[in-house]
Amino acid sequence: MKVLHDDVFRRLCRARDLVHERSAGPLTVAQLARSAGVSRYHFLRLFRDAFGATPHQYLMRVRLERARKLLAADAASVTDVCMEVGFSSLGSFSSLFAKRVGLPPTGYRKKVYWVRELPGGGVQFLSEPKERPYGIETILKDDSGNWFSLTQQR
Repeated sequence: MKVLHDDVFRRLCRARDLVHERSAGPLTVAQLARSAGVSRYHFLRLFRDAFGATPHQYLMRVRLERARKLLAADAASVTDVCMEVGFSSLGSFSSLFAKRVGLPPTGYRKKVYWVRELPGGGVQFLSEPKERPYGIETILKDDSGNWFSLTQQR
């Protein structure tokens, strides 16, 4: 990883913040580069060096993270979540979500639902829910620091 000058890093952070602020809408590399005050091609290299991902990869990560939160809240349909986070195609969203998270959006919602219903509510995910031969498993930690594994059998 290259060491970036403080001023350059601050400008890249401005572009990164723009990704977070406008993640649901269309964003171009030109807009992000302009916000950082550098050329598009230089911006692509600098952004990848600073954040370990291209601007597009970073945007997809932000959108999928927001989708995971919305799906866990169970307040909107998968289609509504898809559109709200900035995807225009349900198929593209579902495919990318399954590839990156390991489950399709509906499967993720089902797995999070049974964890959300635990008493106490002070539970932190330590691993994503995963398909296992015996069911769906996740590792959690409660407010007291106790670790445990939950399995939803098929």
